Amino acid sequence: MIKQETLPPLTISTGDYDRLACLASFGLNFQQYRPAAAMLADELLRATVVTPCAMPPSVATMHSRLEFRDDVTWNVRCTTLVYPDEDYRAADHVSVLSPEGAALIGLSAGQSITWRTPTGWRSLTLLHVLHQPHGRFVEP
Repeated sequence: MIKQETLPPLTISTGDYDRLACLASFGLNFQQYRPAAAMLADELLRATVVTPCAMPPSVATMHSRLEFRDDVTWNVRCTTLVYPDEDYRAADHVSVLSPEGAALIGLSAGQSITWRTPTGWRSLTLLHVLHQPHGRFVEP
């Protein structure tokens, strides 16, 4: 569950949207993915969908290289947002079917999002989009 009063606007490209909608539906059928898939499905419902060429370079898209902060622990992390089959459990990859990945997709640099987990509240802030395949390099 995401706090309604803290929902930032989201932007998703048409190509990402189609694949993510299928992935969210698929993930709802598997216990291990169900919470993140439900969160992703909710995020897609409220997203603004644009063509890849209209995607601002400061938005987290699939295969973007991102720097984000966990607002509870204040840990800062650099990661690449990937599909579950591309995850390979690499330390610098975050699957979009993880809570962090579902929270980050579509955010713009500087935006934060807060949601409830079984153990309490989580909050992330997207600090920088270091590389985005739809846009150009953005200096942090």
